[in-house]
Amino acid sequence: MERRFLAMPAAAPWEGVSPAALLQALVAIGGDVRRRFRSMFFPTQRRFAREMARQVAILADFSSEVRNFDLPESAIVGFSEIYVAFLKIRHLINDCGRRGARILVLVKSDLVASEFHVLARSIATALSVLPLERIDAPSEAKEAVKLVEDQAWRVDFSVEPVDESMCKGLRSILGQFERGTVPDRDSVARILDHLKIQSWSDCDAEIQFLEDEISASLASGGNLDQMFLLSGLRGFILYARSLLFDVKSGRKPPKSDPQFDHPIPNFQDLEQFRCPISLEPMTDPVTVSTGHTYERSSIAKWLAAGNRTCPVTGAPLRTTELVPNVALHRLILQLFPHQRSVPSEGRRQFSKDMLPQIPAAVGAIVALCRLVVGKLAAGPEELKARAVSEIRLLSKTSLYERGCLVAAGAVPLLLDLHYSLNSSLQDGATAAILNLSKHHDGKTAIFEYQGLAPVLHALTQGLKPDARQNAAATLFYLASVEHYRAEIGETPAAIPALVELLSTGTDRGKKNAAVALIRLLYFPGNHGKVLAAGTVAALVALLSSEKEDLVGDCLAALAAIAEQPEGAIEILQASAMPSLVRILLSHSSRSGKEYCLSVLLHLCSAGGDRVVALLERVPTLVPALRLVLSEGSARVSKKASSLIRLLRQDRAALPLLPDPQRGPVPA
Repeated sequence: MERRFLAMPAAAPWEGVSPAALLQALVAIGGDVRRRFRSMFFPTQRRFAREMARQVAILADFSSEVRNFDLPESAIVGFSEIYVAFLKIRHLINDCGRRGARILVLVKSDLVASEFHVLARSIATALSVLPLERIDAPSEAKEAVKLVEDQAWRVDFSVEPVDESMCKGLRSILGQFERGTVPDRDSVARILDHLKIQSWSDCDAEIQFLEDEISASLASGGNLDQMFLLSGLRGFILYARSLLFDVKSGRKPPKSDPQFDHPIPNFQDLEQFRCPISLEPMTDPVTVSTGHTYERSSIAKWLAAGNRTCPVTGAPLRTTELVPNVALHRLILQLFPHQRSVPSEGRRQFSKDMLPQIPAAVGAIVALCRLVVGKLAAGPEELKARAVSEIRLLSKTSLYERGCLVAAGAVPLLLDLHYSLNSSLQDGATAAILNLSKHHDGKTAIFEYQGLAPVLHALTQGLKPDARQNAAATLFYLASVEHYRAEIGETPAAIPALVELLSTGTDRGKKNAAVALIRLLYFPGNHGKVLAAGTVAALVALLSSEKEDLVGDCLAALAAIAEQPEGAIEILQASAMPSLVRILLSHSSRSGKEYCLSVLLHLCSAGGDRVVALLERVPTLVPALRLVLSEGSARVSKKASSLIRLLRQDRAALPLLPDPQRGPVPA
């Protein structure tokens, strides 16, 4: 198991090893401790680390001076205890000098001082039983060991007054955040100066470390007090970073947001709290034999239907026993005590969205969002560019932080920048609006500000591909709201602009356009507009792409279009059949095969016996369908079975629905 930060793992003394090996190990660890101390920076606890490194160095040198390895048992016991202390000292010095851990080490000053005190006493105790008179070593080396023993009993490991003062100041600032008060700049700067946190990248290192610690705490079941502290410290560093440092001094803004990686992506957050079957937040999580967790009612229905595989992996279940996931259930109750379940959106990796339960973190993020939006509202273009970069970073993963930015008034200011002639500013603004459009209040704010016009401006006239593809992705999120789908469809330029991006955009732009069109097709009134814009021809052309995920998106869109007879007939007129059969035979994605089967079934329904006759001429089709039956999920297998039955039944009984505007379906 990985050691937790500032945790001293249990280590048994060496037994059954030669004295020579034990002494060599002491020399090696001593040298390592010496090197670590010299190479690391200790803004706090330096006096403690220096004293322990000095003691370790003297004892390691003494171990190298021992000339006779025929040692008495008491000497072996003493050296073994020193070895255990050396291991722990190495861990502690490494933690105290670790980049990114400075603010946490400051807050834990009492704990760190206590650990150093315990280790010094451990060394003193081990040396008190070490029979120096029976060890063959130079007398001056023995005198040095006696001096270490005496000092180890007497050394003072009380917290330095300046560290204690800074720790109190930091806790005072966290208290101000809890009360909704903004701390003064000088108080924040004094703490960072003391810790030698001097740049944007230094702050980033602290933030990343704190987020890793929160993730580790969540994974282990979570100590709520510890997570409150860690999240409060993270909020403080985020605020201090924006208050004191230039965004460009330590790191460049991100180039782009991750591209969509599912045919119809569920860009929902807090996925670890969501049931993979229902996609709803879990209230009674249970784990199956493959190790995957589901909502009890959902997996029970799956099993009751006769399924004996894991819905996520498709692997056979060794047993149908459902084991309650106690740790996850406890965590849900801890983080969201006033709700029956977790929120509908959140973050997948580390749960920043526990912040609404942590007053200090809440206050810090609210103050930060107001500070950043203030930068965006006033000042020269350079200051606005920095603010856009900060908003983009802040809104990238956290639902709560997106909500705070919306409440602070970020949306109108970012939408205005969609018209900017500065390509970097436009790209950053479109990426930030994309992130905020994932929040319910963000969608509302965009439409209240009549934000479709600037989004469509970026989609059609974006200065760089990033702006255009970000705008398409924004439409995808906006279209998740039913009445917004209708409003987008009624905007004349929207659907044609997406189809244009589908034809001429980058791979990511094409994917974003495809999934946005799928969302718009959820509203029946948009179906005819999608067909009229030439969508089918653009999608069919992309079926020959080497990008399998892009092909999957196009298949999903075609499946949605084919649900209506006029859509299915247009797909037939576009000569899509050869590509569909080829994909069914070669596509490795299970979801891709499912969409392909859906399209073929709709085409058979619309095209009648001529389509079935075309499929019958493909000798490898039925074997491929049988393979899908044996390897696919229940839903995919059902569609494959339906297609096999269509191929075997009387073709004369099948309907033929040619498009009267375009003539009969080609044979």
